Amino acid sequence: MLSSEQVLNFKKWGYLVLPEFAPTGFCQSMLNLVDEHLVKGEFPVEYEADLGYPGAPASRNAEGGLTPRRLLAATDRDSRFLSWATHESLRVILHQLLGRTVYLSQSHHNCIMTKQPGFSSRTGWHRDNRYWHFAQPELVSAWLALTPENADNGCLWVLPNSHRWEVESFQLDEKQFLRTDFAKNQDLLAHATPIELNQGDLLLFHSNLFHGAGKNNTDTKKCSLVFTYRAESNTPTPRSPSTKKPDILL
Repeated sequence: MLSSEQVLNFKKWGYLVLPEFAPTGFCQSMLNLVDEHLVKGEFPVEYEADLGYPGAPASRNAEGGLTPRRLLAATDRDSRFLSWATHESLRVILHQLLGRTVYLSQSHHNCIMTKQPGFSSRTGWHRDNRYWHFAQPELVSAWLALTPENADNGCLWVLPNSHRWEVESFQLDEKQFLRTDFAKNQDLLAHATPIELNQGDLLLFHSNLFHGAGKNNTDTKKCSLVFTYRAESNTPTPRSPSTKKPDILL
């Protein structure tokens, strides 16, 4: 369980790191499973070229165009991914953060996040709620590092406490990324903090927290499991992309 201080820190800063949350052996078994799915190609994959982020290949036909970014639909890929996403160790802490009844969203995240050497891209500052559709912007994502994550291989960066910020539309670009060329945002970006993780560390972060990531400048892939959760009362908007797959009760 989380301590009262940890709960308060999550509410204050919008994120929380739990070191050594998963054992090394489990992480390695998940990495082996991820490698199998990278080879199979049987389920939906989001490629770097699909996103058009800075540094990404121009198209799937370009050099590196079939570099995977995310293996989607993790809960459908293998029961072991689903078992992790609904594990008791996660359930306990999510109840503390979200309430008595918690659901796993299968429509958002629900993925194996990879950052490959050579053709990875940078991700601009954004809130996940920019394209999610729920009654309130109060979801929690759980990010398990299957490999070490640091500034060299493209770890996440966050803007602490930004889940509470009131941001005007003119501070964002047309795709809802925080503008880095806008003078008013420079004071905000000065607080950027890298979230460096060891294998097995768990990052919990609020869906309204601004975050971004760099390129992988190493010669090995970075890999993590990412799932998102909501309270029972925080229902998805009917007929929106947030309802494309049914949520799962923890």
